[in-house]
Amino acid sequence: MKLARPRRRDRPEPIIALIDVVFFLLVFSMLVGRMDATAPFEVTPATSSTGSIMPGGGTTVSLSSDGVLALNGSRTGSGALLDTLAETLRSRPDTLVRVNAHRDSAMSELLPLIARIEALGANDIVLVVTPGETR
Repeated sequence: MKLARPRRRDRPEPIIALIDVVFFLLVFSMLVGRMDATAPFEVTPATSSTGSIMPGGGTTVSLSSDGVLALNGSRTGSGALLDTLAETLRSRPDTLVRVNAHRDSAMSELLPLIARIEALGANDIVLVVTPGETR
């Protein structure tokens, strides 16, 4: 009696190697590729430094958390501050201007203030940031 042997099946292709290659390509593209929109020109971000010595001289503009302004330690209004600062920058254009804003002050007040100071002709504006308490 002759028994028929079951037909021998070909071994399936090993798919594990293919999965490894796909994951390596995925990880590589995530590490190398850019996922954000690029600017049509080169943008160099601002740098910050911690613990460096504050340069001496210049003028200090302070902004409180409730929007009160001060120039060199004396409270003043926005118009008087800008007039005094414009006069100072006309006589000494290389004056350093420090902007010391309270950490709770609104950016909607701080950024226009810095823009107005820059429009007056200030070449060097330093934003003084004091870190909050660590808990």
